[in-house]
Amino acid sequence: MNPVIAGPTSVASARIRLALLALALGGFGIGSTEFVAMGLLPNIAHDLLPQVYAQSPNAANAQAGWIISAYALGVVVGAPTIAALAARWPRKKLLLWLLVAFTVGTVASALAPTFGLVLVARFLSALPHGAYFGIASLVAASLMGPGKRGQGVAFVLSGLTIANVIGVPFITWVGQTHGWRIAYLVVAAIFALTFVAVALLVPWQAGNPLATMRNELRAFGRLQVWLALLIGAIGFGGFFAVYTYIAPMVTSVTGLPASSVPLVLVLVGVGMTVGNILGGRMADRSVPRSMLLFFVVLLVGLAALFLTAWSIAGLLISVFVIAGASSALSPTIQTRLMDVAHDSQSIAAALNHSALNIANAAGAFLGGLTVAAGFGYLSPVAVGAVLCVAGIALALVSFGIDRSRVRRGVDTGVVHAQHADPVPID
Repeated sequence: MNPVIAGPTSVASARIRLALLALALGGFGIGSTEFVAMGLLPNIAHDLLPQVYAQSPNAANAQAGWIISAYALGVVVGAPTIAALAARWPRKKLLLWLLVAFTVGTVASALAPTFGLVLVARFLSALPHGAYFGIASLVAASLMGPGKRGQGVAFVLSGLTIANVIGVPFITWVGQTHGWRIAYLVVAAIFALTFVAVALLVPWQAGNPLATMRNELRAFGRLQVWLALLIGAIGFGGFFAVYTYIAPMVTSVTGLPASSVPLVLVLVGVGMTVGNILGGRMADRSVPRSMLLFFVVLLVGLAALFLTAWSIAGLLISVFVIAGASSALSPTIQTRLMDVAHDSQSIAAALNHSALNIANAAGAFLGGLTVAAGFGYLSPVAVGAVLCVAGIALALVSFGIDRSRVRRGVDTGVVHAQHADPVPID
């Protein structure tokens, strides 16, 4: 009979830590594949759009930003679809198949010969993104135990944030030195390694035998679910409007050499890592306070960047604050979705990444419009500030509805599930 993880025994604790690290490694790969394009955008534009680049580098960079939008849209489509269809699957089995899809899709991205085919490959390689984070977050929350959902979610997301400290800057350097296609092959190798780690280290967890697509899709019938999605989809766009064009901003606005871009990305990753830790802990204490606090900090960081990006110190401090506040919002928004979705936990956990990647697509697209229109590389920062203010307004509306329902004695629809099921070690 398999032993059950019920307390912090030394063996069980070691197995839990190794399983969490394997799940976080997947987040590391996803962070690398999602964000490496930001640092390599000029390289990709020069290689895939040579005629446009020769006429206008700004226009070519803006068009190359579609690669980021294509990936984001793939997440939006794939997250709810896979989560709803595969809710009954054993969680480990589903994670392994998702990692196979990541590996194949990333290799295709590296080998596709034309801009159009690269767009298609990026869309397809993004389909498993939200489902992986959603299912991995449920597994991690179960492993962590009662009262630590936010920290479990943050642990999985820590792989993504650490990718921005180590993976993205290193792979950006590889891409600048050896070509952007080699950079994507490095990312594919990370996914292959994650497959092995998950297969060996993550304990078997059954899916929900009572789950059906109809039950999972009931989440879309709840107003608070839609508001939580809009908060992420709109408010988080401020970060991506800036991050998409960080490379040309560093070189054209601050006047630093291209070789400094990986160093700036390291700082972004450090900010994201710190913010992720803080966001996970504060979400376990109070989701409303955490969300509003970090949205305000994000807005302050965007304003500071707009006013001081011409200076090295202003750029570095502002980018660190923006990255930290944005990363802190991610586990907070995911916890909010899991709270308001009732029993539709699989799709709720995945929908967060649909929302954040709508933000990715919107931020990249709207920022690209302003750049292409000739307003310069600071214009996406102004776009980001507008999106951030809209996110704050939506959060206030959502929490106001909760307070109104409590005063009237109506069920708020918020369920604080702890996902503390005992997990067998296979």
